[in-house]
Amino acid sequence: MRAVVFNGPYDVSVETVPDARVEQPSDVVVAVRAAGVCGSDLWTYRGQANVTPGSRIGHEFVGEVVEVGSDVRGMAVGDWVIAPFRFSCGECEYCRSGLPTSCVAGGFWSREVVEAGQGEFVRVPQADGTLVKVPGGAPSAERIPSLLTLSDVLPTGVHAVTKAGVSSGSTAVIIGDGAVGQCAIIAARRAGAEEIIVLGGQHSDRKSLAEQFGANLFLSERGDDAVEAVLEHTTGRYPDHVVECVGTGGSFDTAVKLARPGSTIGYVGLPHGVNLDVARLFARNIGIAGGVASARYYAPLLLDDVLEGRLNSGAVFTAELGLEQAALAYQLMDERRTIKALLKPEAV
Repeated sequence: MRAVVFNGPYDVSVETVPDARVEQPSDVVVAVRAAGVCGSDLWTYRGQANVTPGSRIGHEFVGEVVEVGSDVRGMAVGDWVIAPFRFSCGECEYCRSGLPTSCVAGGFWSREVVEAGQGEFVRVPQADGTLVKVPGGAPSAERIPSLLTLSDVLPTGVHAVTKAGVSSGSTAVIIGDGAVGQCAIIAARRAGAEEIIVLGGQHSDRKSLAEQFGANLFLSERGDDAVEAVLEHTTGRYPDHVVECVGTGGSFDTAVKLARPGSTIGYVGLPHGVNLDVARLFARNIGIAGGVASARYYAPLLLDDVLEGRLNSGAVFTAELGLEQAALAYQLMDERRTIKALLKPEAV
């Protein structure tokens, strides 16, 4: 079978790897129908993550079950499934409490297992606890991209907005215009925010998509200039909620400066180079909540809205390529020439 392999900084390729097969009774094998390239994959691509060259890559995929282990009860051959970016047992205390990202027996694709999402097939361990079944059989082609967002970016955006406490009639600032930031716009609008201000970059496609998803104002300023621009727009009133979707020291600094005293910053940006000054939070009674989003928890809650077309989160995929074009997909994302890339294995 064919799969994407990380060879070193700025070097990914599609290679022939051992075929996926059931190894444990709780496994299934999924034929990947669509896989995503995540912004966090770019940290690996750029050599900024502790990933060994030769590792497979990718953690966002949807597809069809083609082989089932003897202990699997929740799905059968032919079922369509969504794979969260972390596998989990579904039975431990954390899974039962809605936090399968802390599953005692779980792990991440290409870390605790060699399998990864950007390939023709994937062996999924602990399938009953991990996969989210798509009701009704094969979905329409137009729904597949939005279903794919349920593996990571849409639940992550929802998690950030939920932890920030975004409520009906409020003003929310979302820091970041990538796929997660775009999904946070969807989530904030879904939560009833009256005004959504997005702090992004200079790319017109991201501004256009943000407005499509419901942003009222898109600002390209950074740092103190961004803080000044927001407060000028709100006539000096701090926004009700701040949602951080980038993970850099600069974005966290902006979030803290914009946070209303007594509010909670919702954060989901994978932290890189963040040195948070707790004294600043203490002085203004600012809370911070977030972290790794549980796609396995949120995906079932969002599934009906996606299947019925109320959430068109698949619009974050602004490039669709064949699996063999994975290197180009990474290049396009790294150079910000696409918001998010979708890969389709040709062989299946």
